[in-house]
Amino acid sequence: MPSMTVQAPAKLNLTLDVLGRRPDGYHEMKMVMQSVSLTDTLILETVPGEGISLSTNLGFLPADDRNLAAIAAKKLAEATGADFGHLNITLKKRVPVCAGMAGGSSDAAAVLRGLNELLGLELTPEALARIGEGVGSDVPYCVLGGTALAEGRGEAVTPLLSLPNCWTVLAKPGFSVSTPELFRRLDSQRLRCHPDTAGMLSALEAGDLTGVARRLFNVFEEVLPVRRRERVEELKQAMLHGGALGASMSGTGPTVFGLFDTREAARRGYELVKPLCRDTFLAQTL
Repeated sequence: MPSMTVQAPAKLNLTLDVLGRRPDGYHEMKMVMQSVSLTDTLILETVPGEGISLSTNLGFLPADDRNLAAIAAKKLAEATGADFGHLNITLKKRVPVCAGMAGGSSDAAAVLRGLNELLGLELTPEALARIGEGVGSDVPYCVLGGTALAEGRGEAVTPLLSLPNCWTVLAKPGFSVSTPELFRRLDSQRLRCHPDTAGMLSALEAGDLTGVARRLFNVFEEVLPVRRRERVEELKQAMLHGGALGASMSGTGPTVFGLFDTREAARRGYELVKPLCRDTFLAQTL
């Protein structure tokens, strides 16, 4: 029974900008993304038979064909004609759910990468990313990982020079955020500020971690409901007080992260933030 274990890293938004609503109903995005060492773990096992079964350590997650990991396997089979028999997917979640860190999309990307290797399909990362477009907008980035610019709906991905090696503290408050609601709020008002994406790209090109940290920015913070915005700001200030070079929210939230130049500094920041937020993690950029 061939099997493979594959990791699914969380992603952070170093910048997130929304440029406007498109004729197709989606929004035009411009984002600088970064993967980190907080990961889910998936075990893929092929056995005789047909179909897909999925099990997970979180009972509230769908364990059927609604799960993005299972959808990704089906899309790969449709695109390539590959026959993997019956696929067992065992998913151990560590990346918080509904947190703005693309946990589900990363799981889907991990299935694409893992099956590509397990079945000897020899598809390029770019070919896998194209298949991933049919699963979700963040999946192409999650297939490629690292530091990248994502445009369009998020599916147009351009790899960038890697973020200088650093550490991050991640804190997910105990509430969820409705992505459709945030887009509605964003559509109904004029944003006061946008990220300096060009400056972020220049800082990455120069390997300037301080310059990167100064330009962290997410337009969705402005349209959060007031109490949730205050909570995000509280966590950002705690990160900065704890020694972070910069702090921001990832995706549509509510996870807040800070960038630190050393593990020791990040550990101090972690110890300061942990009492404020149960779901707090220490990770390294990838």
